[in-house]
Amino acid sequence: MKSENVLKPISGWGPLILAIVMPATFFLLRHPVYWATGGLLWLLLLSGFIIVNPNFSKVLILFGKYVGTIREDGFFWANPFLVKKGISLRANNFDSERLKVNDKRGNPIQISIILVWRVRDTFKAAFEVEDLYNFVKVQSDSAVRKLAGQYAYDHVDDHDEVTLRSSSEEVNETLERELQERLEIAGIEVMEARIGYLAYAPEIAAAMLKRQQAEAIVSARYKIVEGAVGMVENALHQLKERGIADFDDREKSRIVGNLMVVLCSDKETSPVIDMNG
Repeated sequence: MKSENVLKPISGWGPLILAIVMPATFFLLRHPVYWATGGLLWLLLLSGFIIVNPNFSKVLILFGKYVGTIREDGFFWANPFLVKKGISLRANNFDSERLKVNDKRGNPIQISIILVWRVRDTFKAAFEVEDLYNFVKVQSDSAVRKLAGQYAYDHVDDHDEVTLRSSSEEVNETLERELQERLEIAGIEVMEARIGYLAYAPEIAAAMLKRQQAEAIVSARYKIVEGAVGMVENALHQLKERGIADFDDREKSRIVGNLMVVLCSDKETSPVIDMNG
């Protein structure tokens, strides 16, 4: 497969001076043949000028054959029979549409990506694909669908699992590799790729929100109980160590039960005095 061939043509300032002088020279000859010949040569000379702006390139084609690419910005002159095709070397932003796809567990989700890319090989960008920007769009959508099928949206049981929501760094690296492989044929360099939008599809969003709320409540309760057990244990230990009170197993069970109710309850507790002692 061919690749880019970088060319540096001659400066255009010398031919420009010649183009200014030529009309006057042929006019002084005062003959129609010289005028016609000179006019044709002058037009050919003018058609050879090339202006390349910063972060831009010109792909040169001679009678259907790729000659090379001018990457350096400036004012140049080259063979007037060359066809010059401009290709931008600037970075491009692509914000994909929100696609409705299924994650690894089959849950419908909505996802979009932000892609920063630029042309690295002008030969591939000019001749290997029909429409460069449409190629980037289609391949990006395909990569997003594949990415969503590789990972679950969020954790269920295994909290070490790589998911779309919680493992952004790993997921973005996978996305960049996938896009680079797909866009390599067009000579495109993927500078950055990341998930721009991620959410459950509307038909399951409410149910999934309830599940996340339930998981948060369970997790919070677990932490509360864990802390309460430590506080009760520490309280009994200090009471015994300081000689304030010494409890038998029955009294310990009653005290532990009361303290756990006080510490774990989400409402204000009301003390009850046992008059029967």
